[in-house]
Amino acid sequence: MKNNFLEIKNVDFTIGGKSKVKNASFVIENEGETLCILGPSGIGKTTILRTIAGLEEIEKGSIKLNGKLISSKDKHVEPEYRNISLAFQDNSLFPHYTVEKNILLGTERNKTKKKKKLTFKEIVDLLDISKILEKYPHEISAGEAQRASLARSLLTQPDLLLLDEPLSNVDQSFKEEIQVRLKKILSKLKITTIIVTHDSYEAFYLGHKCAIILDGQIKQFDDPYNVYHFPNSVEVVNFLNRGILIPAKVTGENSLENKDLGTINGNFIKHYPKGSKVQLLLQPEDLEHDDKSNLKLEVVDRKFRGTNFIYTLKTSSDLLIPVFVHSHHEHQHEADEKFGIKRPIHIDHIVCF
Repeated sequence: MKNNFLEIKNVDFTIGGKSKVKNASFVIENEGETLCILGPSGIGKTTILRTIAGLEEIEKGSIKLNGKLISSKDKHVEPEYRNISLAFQDNSLFPHYTVEKNILLGTERNKTKKKKKLTFKEIVDLLDISKILEKYPHEISAGEAQRASLARSLLTQPDLLLLDEPLSNVDQSFKEEIQVRLKKILSKLKITTIIVTHDSYEAFYLGHKCAIILDGQIKQFDDPYNVYHFPNSVEVVNFLNRGILIPAKVTGENSLENKDLGTINGNFIKHYPKGSKVQLLLQPEDLEHDDKSNLKLEVVDRKFRGTNFIYTLKTSSDLLIPVFVHSHHEHQHEADEKFGIKRPIHIDHIVCF
C-alpha cells in the first residue's frame, strides 16, 4: 500500500492552549504537490503551518511525513530534524546581513544534500531580485523582502516547504508573474508545498488541492475546480463570495423554477425530489447577456475588470444577481438600464442547498 507523502490524521491544532482547528485530517498524496489553505484571518491557518514545522506540539492525532511519524501525543521531532522550511508572512531576514547573505544562509543548511537542481542565480533571476542583493533588509520593500525570504527557503531544498501568505506584499501588477515563476520553481525542484493564502484565485492556480477552513474545521478539501464549481456547503459559498443563493423549486429531474428568472435547466450535482424548495447557487458566468430576450433585469452596478465586466442586476423580488460579460460586448449598460438575460437558462452544474 502506497504511503501518502504527508498525512495529517485527527489533529487538534492549538496555540497557547487555545484550540484553533479541531480534529483535522488531510493528506498530500505525492511528492511535489502543492496544497493551498484558505480561510479568514485568525482561523488557525498559520497555527497549522507552525505545528507541521514542529514549533507547536500536538496532544491528539498524528502527523507523518514521507512515512515517518514526526508529531503525536507521545512523539515530537524537533524542528531542526524535520527538514521542513517555514517562510512567515512577515519576512525573517537578518537586519545586519545583506539580502544576498540572507539568501545564502539557505545553502549552508543544504551542504550535505544531493547536487542542487536549481542554482542561487536561477532562483534570484526567477524571483527578479538581482538588483537588491547588496542592499540590507531596511532598504528594500516588503514585497522584495518576501521574495528574498522565499528564495532562502527554496535554496534549503526542504522535504516540505510551508509558505504563509508568500505574496501578500507583492504589488498586484507583479503578483501574477511571480505566481507563474513560483509554480515553475516548485515543479522543477519537485518540492512539496503548503501555501496559506487569502487569495482564492492564487490558491486555484497554485494548488493541486485546496483546504477551506471555517469555524475551526476543514469544511472542504478538494481539487480547486471542485471547490469553485461544487462547493459543499453554504459556508463555503459565502466565504468564496463568487455568487449568490436564490430560492427555487425543483420541478423535474433536470429543472427548477425561480419566480424571477423562470425555468432553469441543467445537471443537478445532488438530486432532490420534485417539489423540493432549495437555495440555488448562481455564479456570475451562469447567466448569459442577450438584449433581445424578454427577460429584462435592472442594472444596479457595473464593475470593470479589464477583460470583463461584472454587472449587478436587480430582480423584481429585489435579488441582486452578478452576471459576467466580456468587456468587448456591443452595448455597455449603465445603472438603471434594462439588461436582457438569454433564455432558456441552462446551467451545466446545478448546485443547491
